[in-house]
Amino acid sequence: MANGTRKRKRSERVAALELPPGSIERALHLLKRSDVLIRLGLVVATVIALWLVTLSWSVPLEYHRHYTPPRNVVAKVRFKKADEYKTREAKAAARETARYVYDNNPDPLVQLRAALRNRAVLVAGAKNMEDLDKKAFAEFFPSPDSGAPELTPEEKEQRFQTFKTVLSTPEELAKLDRAVADALAKAEQDGLMEKLPQEHNEGNQREIIVVPKGHPDERHAVKVADVLIGEADWLRKSLAERIESPEIAERVFTWLRRRLPTTLKLNESETALSKKRAEDAVPQQYTTIVPGEVLAPAGEPLEDLSLLELERKAFLDNLTFGRRLAHSLASLGMFVALSILCGVYVLHYEPKLVENLRSFTITLALFVATVGLSVLVSVDSLRAELVPLVVFGLTLSIAFHRELALLFSAVATVIVVVATGQGLSQFMILYAAIASAILLIGNIRNRRKLVYVGLAVGVVAAATTVGVETLAAQPLSAIWLEALTYGLYSVGAGVLMLALLPFVESMFGVQTELSLLELGDVAHPLLQELVRRAPGTYNHSINVASIAEAAAESIGAQGLLCRVGAYFHDIGKMLKPGYFVENQGHDANRHESLVPAMSTLIIIAHIKDGADLARQHRLPKQIIDFIEQHHGTTLVEYFFRRASESNGGEDVDESNFRYPGPKPQTKEAAVLMLADAVEGASRALVEPTPARIESLVHDIAMKRLLDGQFDQCGLTLQELATIEDSLVKSLTAVYHGRVKYPDQRTA
Repeated sequence: MANGTRKRKRSERVAALELPPGSIERALHLLKRSDVLIRLGLVVATVIALWLVTLSWSVPLEYHRHYTPPRNVVAKVRFKKADEYKTREAKAAARETARYVYDNNPDPLVQLRAALRNRAVLVAGAKNMEDLDKKAFAEFFPSPDSGAPELTPEEKEQRFQTFKTVLSTPEELAKLDRAVADALAKAEQDGLMEKLPQEHNEGNQREIIVVPKGHPDERHAVKVADVLIGEADWLRKSLAERIESPEIAERVFTWLRRRLPTTLKLNESETALSKKRAEDAVPQQYTTIVPGEVLAPAGEPLEDLSLLELERKAFLDNLTFGRRLAHSLASLGMFVALSILCGVYVLHYEPKLVENLRSFTITLALFVATVGLSVLVSVDSLRAELVPLVVFGLTLSIAFHRELALLFSAVATVIVVVATGQGLSQFMILYAAIASAILLIGNIRNRRKLVYVGLAVGVVAAATTVGVETLAAQPLSAIWLEALTYGLYSVGAGVLMLALLPFVESMFGVQTELSLLELGDVAHPLLQELVRRAPGTYNHSINVASIAEAAAESIGAQGLLCRVGAYFHDIGKMLKPGYFVENQGHDANRHESLVPAMSTLIIIAHIKDGADLARQHRLPKQIIDFIEQHHGTTLVEYFFRRASESNGGEDVDESNFRYPGPKPQTKEAAVLMLADAVEGASRALVEPTPARIESLVHDIAMKRLLDGQFDQCGLTLQELATIEDSLVKSLTAVYHGRVKYPDQRTA
């Protein structure tokens, strides 16, 4: 075509009119990026971690000690509770029926058999009644009971002869001895006693445990009736079965019956152990609670939660897998919804948090740790969930902004309240304390500030507790106790935050005003070295710090941060101080012997040198950012013009004469850039009148603006104008006019 333009094809025209990609397409495109996937993975891991630390598959107990329920708390399911009264009764019954333990010593029975044999030999060896000892005869033939006729001499003689005839030979005596031994064998094994030593309501009255002498492992149970000496009919029957002569059997029984010894002795230690075993064998007794039965009456403070905890456990045991799964998924859905809420806010208002992977990861981990710790310390014996929540809110407020801290703290509080089974009243108490802490923290210029914040939050927490619990009709004693507890926990959270402050600053790379004040001490080694090597640069830095602080505060930025950053922004110049005009004094300008390109390299090098020095001395990243950004990518104009002039008017590559950057990333860095530039330029004014200063400041500000130096720091034109006004006022105050007296020469 004549005008040199090419006619576009139809496909190109259609493509030019194609609509931009929709939201879904943009989202799918983002999901292909690895950095986005990493952050989404962290969020998913956070949701799963919250699901785990809150035990979302369980149902929490919604009551706590000292709480007064407004209505009866009734059982929802049937369950059993341990009945201590029934258990004590059963143990007492077992103790009363425990079998006593006796040690059996059969030696007296053996001795008794020997004595019987000796007396029998004595009687059988007598020739007639006259030769027989009357006492020996009476042992075998005792006098009849009162009322019965006495034996005649003939009857006595007859009985004596019968006794003598049967036992006249050694064989008969041996046979008698064996019969008696067999008859007493059971007594030797089981023992004998007159009566039970215990009362009728102590121990088992029907059986005892017998421990044979020398054989403790052969203990056995014996009926009491079989060992009582008064119940000796078994001996008469046994003798009658083993001795042929009924008369002799009766005479032997008579002799033995009167002399049967006690061979059983109570073993008190073994008996006590037997009672203990009987008690221990008694199982726990239970009482069944049916649905609808009152567990806690209305209007009475809860002091013992064991019954309610049993009911909760029974309720959980009765839940089907489907019900448990539904409850768990509901909790998971809540976590997902809250994560989306926080994510939308962060993406719109705190994008830098997402961009900084380290801070993003630490924040999520801190969130999970706070929720987990809050649930852990919310047990009824502590109820200290307020402490980690307040510390979490203060940490986010220090590291980021109040709005983010308020949102994340609210979400964390909701999760903790739901996970611990509390209600709206508990959320109000907790969040009132957390929000007041976040709103009161402000700038931390001294260590007392956190203690004062803790005290103020304690007052808020106590007052909120009194109000909320009064509305809930709780008793005054419980209200004041809870208010005092939360008040003390709030103060403790403030003190704890004071100890954690250095770790918070290190984790998130932020500086509180307290640490900035410590960093800005003129005794800092770097500043002392700057004074010694480059006094002109030090003086310039002090002046820049003064005007930069005022300018930053005029737009609501951190003035103290600007001031401390200004102290260190030119520390790189101390390595080659003679190449910078403020340090040259009356010496020759060293740049006159250098080509412009070399001079530019030396001038620009103070940025890298300063950053390296700052890192070596472990200065915070924010201060290093000031050093690297306070010149941005501006042009070193003086040497660029010299290079252009020396190049015969030919074009010179401007990029070789620009600072490496980066451009200011924060409003504070932008303020420092302007303050540094106008402070140095104002020194060259012959007559620094207010009008000239204002014109100078405006020109420099416009030049930086048009050069794109403020494109990445979020500075608005209105804020730029405010900064200009502040700088003009500060410089005018420095270069104020003086009254000339008649005899005063021009200074």
